[in-house]
Amino acid sequence: MALWDKFKQSAQNMQAQLVAKKNDLKSGSFRDASMAMCALVAAADGSVDQAETAKVAELIANNEVLRNFDKDDLQRRFYGYANQLQSDYQLGKVQIMQEIAKAKKKQDEARAVIQIGIVIGGADGNFDPQERAAVRDACFALGIAPTEFDL
Repeated sequence: MALWDKFKQSAQNMQAQLVAKKNDLKSGSFRDASMAMCALVAAADGSVDQAETAKVAELIANNEVLRNFDKDDLQRRFYGYANQLQSDYQLGKVQIMQEIAKAKKKQDEARAVIQIGIVIGGADGNFDPQERAAVRDACFALGIAPTEFDL
């Protein structure tokens, strides 16, 4: 139980950090990388479950940091990335990692993308090993050491 409490506190801290940086997170590359990250986390087990993507889309709509962007546009992008993963998971994952890597130019945004992935992954109360692995892969794409986020 203590481990879960620690993770929950860490996720809350990350969300608070994101909210504090909200005004700096307005670029198109952050928007696109965040939606790609959300799709990657939603399909981390290698499949795209419609119920899970709907839940993630709802989390996107309610995330304070992402309110810098039009909700419908975010969801359209998210579902576009999810559809890429559903059509061909391996090819879709390569394309999504390329999209995530575009945020590498601004390290604050890159770290925020990782934090979005962790917050979305843990929103259901279970940041499972596949979700952790997906976020860890994104860390490598962004040139960030996964250990910085205890991954």
